[in-house]
Amino acid sequence: MDLGIAGKRALVCASSKGLGLGCAEALAAEGVDLVMNARGSEALEASAQAIRDAYGVDVQTVAIDVTTQDGQAKLIEAAEGVDILVNNAGGPPPGMWSDWDREDFIKALDANMLTPIALMKALMPGMIDKGWGRVVNITSQSVRAPIAVLGLSNSARTGLTGYVAGTARQVAQYGVNINNLLPGIHATDRADALDGGVVKQKGITLDEARAERAATIPARRYGTRAEFGAACAFLCSQQAGFIVGQNLLADGGGTNLTM
Repeated sequence: MDLGIAGKRALVCASSKGLGLGCAEALAAEGVDLVMNARGSEALEASAQAIRDAYGVDVQTVAIDVTTQDGQAKLIEAAEGVDILVNNAGGPPPGMWSDWDREDFIKALDANMLTPIALMKALMPGMIDKGWGRVVNITSQSVRAPIAVLGLSNSARTGLTGYVAGTARQVAQYGVNINNLLPGIHATDRADALDGGVVKQKGITLDEARAERAATIPARRYGTRAEFGAACAFLCSQQAGFIVGQNLLADGGGTNLTM
């Protein structure tokens, strides 16, 4: 299927590795030029060059911390006029309800709620002016079924989901579609960190922790960045023009819901 987005330009946040990189690769494969962002310049430049070599698209890199005001300003300047925005940020650390203080929640809100909102507010007016745009927010399956040890993520990402629910229905009339893509467990550094916590808690090996978690997923495996990226690219496509304000689970069936 031709997604009809060749020649478009996209900002993909936190795209030096993991799910963000999967989204960048899938968009590049469709002929989309990229602005890629991450905190670390070395991994970011390596990933960007690999995409240039593989797909022949233009890739601009911005190595900053997008949760800071200065970082946001630099990224917004570089991404001015983009047609597609993919918001993404690593999740806050796991823990118990009693572990977190106000500052922990502020950090989670800055990374996983307020930053994507700031980028949407800055970049969607240009999309509205052109009469076409796509925003995909990478959130988490926890916004549909909260995960007890991920209370910080549950809180911040659910707040973003509420913001998108209203905003998406305000801008759809201008050809700008906002949707959320909700990953379950994928083979990324985030999964390694969560599995590492199980290793310490239970005194088992990392392979055993992974096997335990995979057994809880109906697909009996972790997702891949490539298949996640393909789902993101579709939500950014011409064909997704009638999908507005939705929360698409990409979790191998791991979230036990009827709808």
